[in-house]
Amino acid sequence: MSIDGIIFGDLEVYFRIFFSACIGFVIGMERSAKNKPAGIKTYMVVATACSLITIISIYSVDLYGTTTGKTIMDPMRLAAQIVTGLGFLGAGLIIKEGFHVKGLTSAAMVLFAGGVGIGIGAGFYGLVVFSVITIMVFTSIGNSIETRHFTNKGEEE
Repeated sequence: MSIDGIIFGDLEVYFRIFFSACIGFVIGMERSAKNKPAGIKTYMVVATACSLITIISIYSVDLYGTTTGKTIMDPMRLAAQIVTGLGFLGAGLIIKEGFHVKGLTSAAMVLFAGGVGIGIGAGFYGLVVFSVITIMVFTSIGNSIETRHFTNKGEEE
C-alpha cells in the first residue's frame, strides 16, 4: 500500500485516531471527576498519541520494511518504546509526602491509556472496549471499597 493509499484511502486509520481520542477522553473524565493530577486532556492525548505511533509503526512495515519479499522491520518496535515513555510520564504523577504516596493509580491509568491507544492503533477494538469497561467497573468498585473501609486511603486515589 502506498502512503497515498493510507492517507486518503483507508478511513479506518482515521477512525482509530478518533476512537482513541474518545476513549482517552472518557478515561480522563473519570479521573478529573476525582480531582486527580492528570485529567481529560492528558489521557486523551496519551491514548491518541499511542494510537498514532502504533498505526505508523504497523504501516511503516508495508511501506518501508520489505527487501526482496522479506520483512526487515518489527511492526511493534515503536509501540514497545511507548511503554518506556509512559513510565517516565507516570513517574511524574507520583508524589510522596511523608509516609503517604499519591498518584499511583493516576500513573497506572496513564499506562492504561497508552495501552488503549496501542490496542486501537493495532485495530483491536473489541478487546480495548472490554478492557476499558472492565477497568472502569473495577476502579469504581475499588474506590467505593476504599472510601467505605479505608477512609484515609479513599482520599489518596
